[in-house]
Amino acid sequence: MKEREIKGGFRTINPATEKVIKEYTYMTDDEMNDAIDNCHAAFEDWKHVPAKERAKVIAAIGKQLMERREEYANLMTSEMGKVIKQSFQEVKLCAGICEYTAKNGPDMLANDERELQNGGKGVISFSPIGIVYGIQPWNYPLYQAIRYAIVNLMAGNGVILKHAQNVTGSGLMLKEIFEQAGLPKDLFTVLLIDHKQSDDVIANDKVRGVTFTGSSAGGKIIGQRAGEALKKTVLELGSNDAYLIFDDADIEKSAKACVQGRIYNNGETCIAAKRFVVVESVYEDFKKAFVKGMSDVKVGDPMDKDMGMGPMARKDLREKIHSQVEESVKNGATITVGGKIPDGKGLYYPATVLENVAPGQPAYDDELFGPVASIIKAKDNEDAMRIANDSRFGLGGGIFSKDEDKAFEMAQNHFDTGMVFINSFGLAEPTMPFGGVKDSGYGREHGGFGIKEFVNIKSMMRLEQ
Repeated sequence: MKEREIKGGFRTINPATEKVIKEYTYMTDDEMNDAIDNCHAAFEDWKHVPAKERAKVIAAIGKQLMERREEYANLMTSEMGKVIKQSFQEVKLCAGICEYTAKNGPDMLANDERELQNGGKGVISFSPIGIVYGIQPWNYPLYQAIRYAIVNLMAGNGVILKHAQNVTGSGLMLKEIFEQAGLPKDLFTVLLIDHKQSDDVIANDKVRGVTFTGSSAGGKIIGQRAGEALKKTVLELGSNDAYLIFDDADIEKSAKACVQGRIYNNGETCIAAKRFVVVESVYEDFKKAFVKGMSDVKVGDPMDKDMGMGPMARKDLREKIHSQVEESVKNGATITVGGKIPDGKGLYYPATVLENVAPGQPAYDDELFGPVASIIKAKDNEDAMRIANDSRFGLGGGIFSKDEDKAFEMAQNHFDTGMVFINSFGLAEPTMPFGGVKDSGYGREHGGFGIKEFVNIKSMMRLEQ
């Protein structure tokens, strides 16, 4: 990413035009530490604000996001290249998270009274702990920050964000919106810092929890740094989610959903459909429909509402996924469609389908963070599930079958992953937990689970003597 580096700072670049958007300067260590101190001071007041009053601010943030949705959507598309209609969808999702949290947060945080075994009274409270530090990626510039920040602000914590460099503007705009909606100044803070400084933030005594979204390799480093400081982490890491096409699946509907599952957000989604495991009896029919759908995807200017995909977010990311495609082909995979870097301006990559995918290839073993799909043939439904679980990852997945009850049973008892979509493709749902297992991390967000990840679950008792 050398093209983004400048002395003492960095620049953001529009991936569709490859033109510089803005230049930023890194904070000094003193500026960084002052920002942490200011956030902590704001937290000391905020933690005493009743939950119902905090909820009013959270609701106001959601409304403010919708009022400025056009501005925010244009900024996100400019910074990372997602098609504009999906940027608008992201803002709406985040406003929905605010609305859900404001409505349900006070009840989720209410004291839990219990009768003790020998009589007496027990009270469990969910008390704020301090500053939660979020290290977030670029693929959902607003959502990645909202999903951990909103619940932790609702819980009474302070929040610090280190956003990915290429979406710095989106992070700073969020701080502006938060404070415009009535959040106390400095309670949500954005740090423009490098990796060494980030390690110092994790070690800072005022920081009580760390949440990270990114690669498994990055998660191991963050988990180790936080572990050394005895601080809890939530890690939402990468995956190579398998979508299973059972022998009784509706092929037309399955193929259509799987195309969207692979190309949504330009294919740059941790929970995207990546491996398509198809039962042999329907393999050829699915492949035909799926390849046609991928071939028909319109790739171009992300500001054009009719486009299906925009450019990849960074040059190095395009280079990486192309090298994964080439390595997979070298080891036996075949390209059915796509697979070539186009000429011209913009960091575009075509919707690509790989066939004859097998263990030992990046297309089978690793995460392909871009619009490249792997089709894998299975003998039967049970073999499809075996292949799906033959992965070090476990974030999401999908099952397509006309027997919905059987699909839910298979998902519950056999699919070793954190989230499963039945006859559909989805992303985040505010009412349902989000997170994974194995190398995809641990901890949960959404659905009332994330709001209690970084609180002091405190037991208070009056015992009968």
